Amino acid sequence: MELLWSSEDFVIAGQPYEGFPILLWDSMASCIEANQFFRYYLLRGAIGSKNSWPSTGRALYDFFSFLQAHDLDWRDVDRGEEISLLASYRKYCKDTCGLALSTTRQRLTYVCAFYKFALDKHWVVRLPFNLEERIVKGKTSFLDHASARGRMALVNDAVPRNHKSLPKYLRMTDIKLLLSATKNPHHRIMIQLALHTGLRRNELATFPVTYIFDPDKMGRTERNLRITLDPADGSGMQTKGGKPREVLISRKVMSDLYHYVSTIRGERANLSNQHNSLLLNQVGAPYGDDGKSLNRIIGDIGKRVGLKVHTHTLRHTYATHTLANLQRQPQYGLDPLIFLQRQLGHSSVQTTIVYLHLINEMADRAVLAYDDELNQMTDDSLWDDVRNLSRPI
Repeated sequence: MELLWSSEDFVIAGQPYEGFPILLWDSMASCIEANQFFRYYLLRGAIGSKNSWPSTGRALYDFFSFLQAHDLDWRDVDRGEEISLLASYRKYCKDTCGLALSTTRQRLTYVCAFYKFALDKHWVVRLPFNLEERIVKGKTSFLDHASARGRMALVNDAVPRNHKSLPKYLRMTDIKLLLSATKNPHHRIMIQLALHTGLRRNELATFPVTYIFDPDKMGRTERNLRITLDPADGSGMQTKGGKPREVLISRKVMSDLYHYVSTIRGERANLSNQHNSLLLNQVGAPYGDDGKSLNRIIGDIGKRVGLKVHTHTLRHTYATHTLANLQRQPQYGLDPLIFLQRQLGHSSVQTTIVYLHLINEMADRAVLAYDDELNQMTDDSLWDDVRNLSRPI
């Protein structure tokens, strides 16, 4: 098998799709069924982000390669063997490849989606897996966010059970350590923005400088400023699935961002003419759209003080502390989970509930006011660097 990624010349219905997966047999002939599935699933189906293209392509490539190596036909769903095709592949992933459970689950999820598509197309007579009833924990009512009662659900028996751990977040002492190790003001503003907004990695990398303004000069008096993240506004902003959403940025943080743009960012912006993104690398260019280099930067800073941290850790940190603070201050009259869901851009509040489970397990109930303490920690250290950079040599 061969897995290729399309160039910008690959066009479907007049639209170019660079980086789209294409699966070929060893003869270089198209694996027609898999490629039709890619078009359906990645362009017109449930997947709304091109970030899923690589993982979906590799999952089907690995599955078909496994079948080819063992002289198996993917259409042979009634083989009469004791172990099914998908069970054999799952065993191969675990025992031969030693893959992590999460990786195996992801691959089998895509393979099962392919078989559902194949059944609709009448390429197979039945699905090579069954749906079994399992008790799962979850919210039983949209309004009953705290409910963890069990309920019966149909679960695909080919996909291994997911023993999902709670997300890792930084405590306030960890945040202090991370910021103390961040000497580069460009990296510090990156971490500040992530901690104060919970933006995803690619959202940080593409956050436009045009979204930044001086709230005093704009006559904005509110404490929290509403900013629209809109991939269609021409600014280069990217969100998951290309969906616009509004986020709140505190007036204090916006002032910090404005001062960064006015005082520090120019040293990098002057190195190139690519100025759309707020965050620029050492040669003055935007970070890659996927934001992977941000992970490396934040991870390296964390290692200096013994912290295992990446961009999504900062997102979890924002979500955990924000939800804890909102729950302690019900006088604001808003639903903490619904607010956090909208701020994070989750399509379902079910995704956000994990943070409720997390704070319910937090041993320390005396969490300090998150945003105010962050501001206190970052004020002096950030503007000391501003003054040093501004001082004549």
